[in-house]
Amino acid sequence: MASDFHEVRFPLDVSLGSRGGPVRRTDIVTLASGREHRNSRWASSRRRYDAGLGVRTVDALHAVIAFFEERRGKLYGFRFRDRTDWRSGPPSKEPTPLDQRIGTGNGTAKTFQLVKAYGGSFAPYLRTIAKPVGGSVKVAVDGAEQAVGADFNCDPTTGIVTFTSPPPTGAVITAGYSFDVPVRFDTDELDIDLSTFEAGGIPQIPLIEIVV
Repeated sequence: MASDFHEVRFPLDVSLGSRGGPVRRTDIVTLASGREHRNSRWASSRRRYDAGLGVRTVDALHAVIAFFEERRGKLYGFRFRDRTDWRSGPPSKEPTPLDQRIGTGNGTAKTFQLVKAYGGSFAPYLRTIAKPVGGSVKVAVDGAEQAVGADFNCDPTTGIVTFTSPPPTGAVITAGYSFDVPVRFDTDELDIDLSTFEAGGIPQIPLIEIVV
């Protein structure tokens, strides 16, 4: 629910030093023949992170504690920058309006959800992008870039692109953007030992992706 999510980003300097990535759940049954029967329990992947690696100073630790307290532990979700995957294209390249195909016009529909495709033509995975960075979204219709405000707008809290006029039937709609991952703390307790921290120990700060 929107009331359970705060539109604020986890401290960027800490998130850039974190580790983690996508997680999937697959059941595997080995048959008598030796063959395997595999079944995916989740339709979509879910990302997990440990932000503890990004905490380098006591001041950074203080900022994380304040952020944790304001989120009430697991209670409220928030935005997180995944340094390995935060743009519609490669992280090193600026987004372009041709990066990702988000739909095809039918002459009637005016709204389209931002998505990002992973993989090629064999079995691409489409990920819903619900938390684009405000002001970063670029959109094109049949390769022609559209003007934000005049031709379209994008809600940064949902990732929904709304056109002022419906794109024509058959028109290919593409978009480029920067985005955050909606997450929450995966703990209600921060166990911090300053004696080990000052000796190089790293506190665990687990985060998990949520659906919003």
